[in-house]
Amino acid sequence: MVTFYSIKCNISVSAYILTLKFQKNLFNLHKLIRTFPYNTMKKKLQTATITDVASAANVSTATVSRAINNPDTVSTVLRLKIQNVIKKLGYIPNAGARSLMLKKSGTIGAIVPTLDNAIFAHGLGEFQRQLNQSGHQLLVACSNYDAEIEATQIKNFLNKGVEGIALFGTSQNRDALKLLKTRNMPYIHIGSLSPPLGGYASGFDNREAVKIGVQYLLDQGHKFFGVLAGITNGNDRAKGRLLGTVELLKKNKIYLGSESIVECLYEINNARLGLTKLLENNPEITAIICGNDVLALGALLEAQKQGINVPKHLSIIGFDDLEISRHLEPSLTTIHIDSIGMWAQAANHLHSQINGVDNLPGKIKTNVELIVRNSTSKPNKKIKKITLNTQYFKI
Repeated sequence: MVTFYSIKCNISVSAYILTLKFQKNLFNLHKLIRTFPYNTMKKKLQTATITDVASAANVSTATVSRAINNPDTVSTVLRLKIQNVIKKLGYIPNAGARSLMLKKSGTIGAIVPTLDNAIFAHGLGEFQRQLNQSGHQLLVACSNYDAEIEATQIKNFLNKGVEGIALFGTSQNRDALKLLKTRNMPYIHIGSLSPPLGGYASGFDNREAVKIGVQYLLDQGHKFFGVLAGITNGNDRAKGRLLGTVELLKKNKIYLGSESIVECLYEINNARLGLTKLLENNPEITAIICGNDVLALGALLEAQKQGINVPKHLSIIGFDDLEISRHLEPSLTTIHIDSIGMWAQAANHLHSQINGVDNLPGKIKTNVELIVRNSTSKPNKKIKKITLNTQYFKI
C-alpha cells in the first residue's frame, strides 16, 4: 500500500510540474507573439493601393487613375514615372472600380463548339493575343454544337457585362442574335461568310472551299466517292461542306446516294466506323472526302487496319490542315484554312466595333488553299475489291 501510494504521489507531482512548465511555455509564447513586430510585417504584406502609388509618385490619385485608364491624357514623362512606381509597389488596379469608372468590363466573350479540336484551341490562342494588345481579357465557353446551350451562354456573357462576343459559325438561335442586336452588343461570326440578321463575319464559304479538294480528286480521275461528314444538324460548316461536295459531283454526272454519305461526330473512332460502313456499302469507292482532318485521320487509320493501301487503292482528303496532318504516314492531303489570320481579323474587327469605328466591312474573307500531300493519287486502273472482316456498324 505504501509503495503504491508513493508511486501515485510521485506521478501526480510529476504531472503537476509538467503542467506548470507547459503553462509557463505557453505564457512565454503568447508574450513573444505580443511583442513581435507584427505591424511591420503586416504593412509589408498589405496590398498597395492607388493612394500609396499617388503618394510615392507625389501626384494625386486622379492623376494615377488617368495614367492607368486614359494614358493619352498624361504626359509621357509623368506616365512613365507612375508606371515605375506601380511596378515597384506591385500595385494592381481594382477591376471592379475600373469598370464602374469607364463603364467597361474589359472582357470579351467567345463561344466555340468544342476545345477537343486543335483548330479551335489555336484560333482562341491568336484571338487572345490580339485582345491583349487592346487590354481586353478573354472569357471562353463551349456549346458542344448545341444552339440552346449557346443561347444560354450568350445571356450569361451579357449578364457579366462583356464588351463584345465572338461566335463560331452561323447556327445560333435567332432569338439570341436578336437579343445581341437589341442590346447593341458588338459581335462577330467566325468561320463562315453568311452571317444572319446583317451581322459581321470573318471566315470563308465552306460550300465553295470544299470544292477545291473535290475538283482535285476529279482531275485525278476518280469516279467512285464516299463522304465522311460531320453532323450537319445545327452545324452550318458541316452542312456547307457536304452540300458543296454533292453539288460539284452532281455537276460532273456523279450522283451520291445516302449509302455513299456517313455523318458522324468529329471523333477518330466514329470516323473509323464510318469508313467501314462506306466500304461495305460500296467497295468500289476510290476516294473519301472528309469534313475535317480528324475524320480523315480516323479513315486513314481504319484503312491501314483493313490492309487497304492509301493512296494506291483509296485516296483520302481532309479539311482544316491541322499540324499533325503533315506528319502522318502517308501525310494528309487537305484544305488549308488560315485559321490564325481569321481569328486575328475577327479580334481586330470586334475591337473596332467596340470603339465605334464606322464603315466596317461586313465580311472579311479568309484565305483557303489545297495542300497536296501523299494520301491522294490517281485511282488504280484495276480497282481492288476489298473484303472487310468487321461487322456492320451503325453510326
